[in-house]
Amino acid sequence: MNNKLAGKNILITAGAQGIGEAITRHFIDNGAHVAIHYFSSADRANELTEYGKSKGVNAVAISSDLTKEVDASALVENAVEVLGGLDILINNAGSLVARNLLSEMKTDFWHKVMDINLTSMMYVTRAAGPHLAKNDNSSIVNLASLAGRKGGHPGSLAYATSKGAILTFTRALATEYGVQGTRVNAVAPGLILGTAFHNTHTTKESAAKTVEGIPIQRAGNADDVARAVLYLASEFDGFITGATLDINGGVYNM
Repeated sequence: MNNKLAGKNILITAGAQGIGEAITRHFIDNGAHVAIHYFSSADRANELTEYGKSKGVNAVAISSDLTKEVDASALVENAVEVLGGLDILINNAGSLVARNLLSEMKTDFWHKVMDINLTSMMYVTRAAGPHLAKNDNSSIVNLASLAGRKGGHPGSLAYATSKGAILTFTRALATEYGVQGTRVNAVAPGLILGTAFHNTHTTKESAAKTVEGIPIQRAGNADDVARAVLYLASEFDGFITGATLDINGGVYNM
């Protein structure tokens, strides 16, 4: 139980599936109030709100298309209204969408990936910033990826580029938001199996080959990422900001 999180108000984007769901459950288990953003996972989002209520915390599910500026701003305002404030923002929404080599990539596809992974993060964070600033200490954790470090597998150029930009976004925002008492960090997960992302975009053969190169000889899971996110989010009085925590079993570090 992380007592620093008890009673805190959290907004998690894409908080009803995969890594996002694990993050939401961990926050609830630590006594935090949660606004769970979802786009297509209504049933799971509603299940999580019921889980939160069973644990005695305030939990609300909010649908929004974060690639639309108005919708992203409305999400933040709705979350703040229901929760009564905002202490922590978790920018988890993102997708590879599909694999496309540069030679076959359509311009519309490039913009779609950037909008989902990067522009939406800017929209939500910009709207959340003034609310986070009302606290003496607040926190943002952005979900990047090992692909943003290494470039990803063939066909993930747009995704990897957007995730690499999130690493820079995190460092730049940490400088900008430090004066208002908001720490900004990121996590960069590697191979995290058991999620819709890898079930869709990673073959069993590719996963097995990747695991062979991981020093601890296993893939990660959503809880591995959630624990790291909660740690970074909860260190309100900490000295860590502008950092990216790599979660990949030791296959890559810097």
